[in-house]
Amino acid sequence: MIRRAEPADLAALAAIERAADGMFVPLGIAFPPGTTVIEECDDPGRVIVAGRPPVGFALLGMVDGLTHLEQIAVRPGHGNRGIGTGLLDAVCAAATQAGTTAVTLTTFRDVPWNAPWYARRGFRVVHPHEWGPELTALVEHERALGIEVAPRVVMRKDL
Repeated sequence: MIRRAEPADLAALAAIERAADGMFVPLGIAFPPGTTVIEECDDPGRVIVAGRPPVGFALLGMVDGLTHLEQIAVRPGHGNRGIGTGLLDAVCAAATQAGTTAVTLTTFRDVPWNAPWYARRGFRVVHPHEWGPELTALVEHERALGIEVAPRVVMRKDL
């Protein structure tokens, strides 16, 4: 079941994010310690969840007037069941409903369940000369946080 988050859902999402982040460790990618993206969110209206209780989520924002997928995570034990695809479809539907013309995101270029996965779902790599000022600032902020631990790309899907 894909649905908008409720306030009671938010507390469980950081654990999902940390578990999903653990999948990157065997690839040599370790995220910087500290607060998770979802712990910084206090607005359930920005979150789409899968399941009750949630086993996955997508966190949305707005960047340069477009819907931006800040984070998508699924508990590792629930992978390969279409949950991520369902969440991504819901993100695109929410973006359309909000009147935005595209969804953007940043992701790892060479991780199979990152850029290649999004490409199979209609996203394309967006080169720096195509970025708006907010997206440029977001990428610079990720680098400053230490998230640029492997080649990353910006991607976009026009709706």
